[in-house]
Amino acid sequence: MRGKGLIRKDLPEKWAPLVERLARQKYHFVGRHTVVKKCHWTHMAMMEGRHCYKCKFYGIESHRDIQMSPSAFWCWNACMHCWRIRPQDVGVELDETRLPFYDDPKELVDGLIREHRRLMSGYKGMPGIDPKMVEEALNPAHVTMSLTGEPTLYPLLGDLIKEIHKRGMTTFVVTRGVRPDVLANLEEEPSQLYVSLEAWDKKSYDYFTRPLVPRAWELTLETLGLLPSFTNPTAIRITLIKGFNDTEEALRGFARLIDLARPTYVEIKSYMWLGTSRQRLSKEDQAPFDYLKKVSMKLSELTGYPLIGESMVSRVTLLSSIPEPIRLGKGCPEGLKMQEKVGPGEYDLELFP
Repeated sequence: MRGKGLIRKDLPEKWAPLVERLARQKYHFVGRHTVVKKCHWTHMAMMEGRHCYKCKFYGIESHRDIQMSPSAFWCWNACMHCWRIRPQDVGVELDETRLPFYDDPKELVDGLIREHRRLMSGYKGMPGIDPKMVEEALNPAHVTMSLTGEPTLYPLLGDLIKEIHKRGMTTFVVTRGVRPDVLANLEEEPSQLYVSLEAWDKKSYDYFTRPLVPRAWELTLETLGLLPSFTNPTAIRITLIKGFNDTEEALRGFARLIDLARPTYVEIKSYMWLGTSRQRLSKEDQAPFDYLKKVSMKLSELTGYPLIGESMVSRVTLLSSIPEPIRLGKGCPEGLKMQEKVGPGEYDLELFP
């Protein structure tokens, strides 16, 4: 199979348009179904010493964070707001809803570290780059599984988490919540588990999240009901789409879901008009930060979760069931007190996955 600048004979030819598009977007394959990509904030951390909201809230060092997905092509939703490339966007119809093959977790972690080091090695010797930052970047400390696709569709997810933790790294897993069976049977929990939501009931879910499998909403509810059983921190991330899920009905619906899940945190983040989502939504669907904060305060009132953190440049707020978020890394020592410098035009960009 030929993609732009690569030849992959180990993948079906029908996937060529997906591989080519991902290659153009600077995704790098590790094995047959896993991708890694350097984040904007990884670059900003190296060039300007600025880090993303995960550093501000949870101490995750942006230059040492591997952004990846073990399920590059597969997801059980076709969400309207998704800016990442989907099979449907390039005319590819996947016949299977699960990975037809899967690579060994140890080999994947070896490959992810190797690829991250390759991506970061280009900063060596660059003018103005702190050599200590380069040294740190070459030794990743965290893996975020949220880049594209649904990570819980990788059949050996628990083994992958365990292998990452064995290397001394922490993990974030971001899921749509459609595989409660996988989450309930993990042999090892991620350092932090996210469930990403935009809908508050079955009607809004079917309309906006566009499930590709039966009972996806019911499976999501099962996942939310599992969250209190996790010993590590959990989070519900709500993507706010102005005019869709910011109504009184929607916020009360979210409050009921939060009451069911009792997560450690609730993150509320604005939708950003990027990628293929521009074919389905408009720029007006983005929530300005002041509006986002107003909606967050309303949800705080409905749930009893205080608003304890915010990041204007990333358009995200943090509600929490505990007074201070658990610091999983040693980055951004000032934490929630850190003052942000917003660069020219950055307020209107999506700066993290």
